[in-house]
Amino acid sequence: MQIITHRLASATSPITDTSILLTLSLVAEDRTRSRHRFVTDQGEEISLQLPRGTVLRDGDILGDDQHQPLVKVLAKPEPVVTVTAHHALDLLRAAYHLGNRHIALEVTEGYLRFSPDSVLEDMVKQMGLTLTQEVQPFQPETGAYQHHSAHAHHHHD
Repeated sequence: MQIITHRLASATSPITDTSILLTLSLVAEDRTRSRHRFVTDQGEEISLQLPRGTVLRDGDILGDDQHQPLVKVLAKPEPVVTVTAHHALDLLRAAYHLGNRHIALEVTEGYLRFSPDSVLEDMVKQMGLTLTQEVQPFQPETGAYQHHSAHAHHHHD
């Protein structure tokens, strides 16, 4: 079993090594697990032993003690709710209210995205925003998510 200990590169600072054969497709919550055994998309078992608090992102390249690039992380599409608005201010207001809930939230100029949750969906609907249920890669903001990751998976009803 491969022991993975280092993040060698990311989508923003790529490495040119094209010899990476393994990919690891993970949903957002699994990308917060820095100490965990996973099976790659190719069926090979690996053990992540990354610094605690590491949040993996789509495109990250992971390697071993020898800094050999071994695995590319992919954001696995998962059920999400995507929120859009006609006016930027409505989207900002929704981001503020959702952010207050300390949930994992993806924030972009054009949309907000979170895991399905009927209470939050109703709140956003009442604010007059458009909701779309879809299956997409989910890439939440990392700051708040890391801070609350100890509680992140207890909110599901």
